[in-house]
Amino acid sequence: MPKGTGKMVAQNKKAYHDYAIEETYEAGIVLQGTEIKSIRAGKVNLKDSYARIQNNEIYLFGMHVSPYEQGNRYNHDPLRTRKLLLHKKEISKLIGESKEVGYSIVPLKMYLKNGYAKVLIGLARGKKKYDKREDLKKKEAKREVERAFRERQKM
Repeated sequence: MPKGTGKMVAQNKKAYHDYAIEETYEAGIVLQGTEIKSIRAGKVNLKDSYARIQNNEIYLFGMHVSPYEQGNRYNHDPLRTRKLLLHKKEISKLIGESKEVGYSIVPLKMYLKNGYAKVLIGLARGKKKYDKREDLKKKEAKREVERAFRERQKM
């Protein structure tokens, strides 16, 4: 299965708006207790999350996984820091590229692949305000063309 495919659980649409994604990596994620049950139920929020490199390991901060309803005392802290699993070569490449000014590592989506929770992270460069406006104009123009094409086919 290619990276980024599987049963989609959560997506960070704001990341595509705020950043220009240069490269993507598929990472496993270290979970505790009932977290996988909450993830399978789709109770994940990636909106304000980001990844950071510490001690040659990548950690995911700010990802909210709601506590499992039937988990009682085995539940976890919803906003805890989670370790991402990548190959050593990928981590060293990310270390070098993310040290450049203006680059950061953001999670793009979370999905289930062969029973495992995976996170698609991207090496991202922040967009300026005018870049965001330009992207919105292009998106709107594309919608107009598609709408006109559909109207023409109805005739």
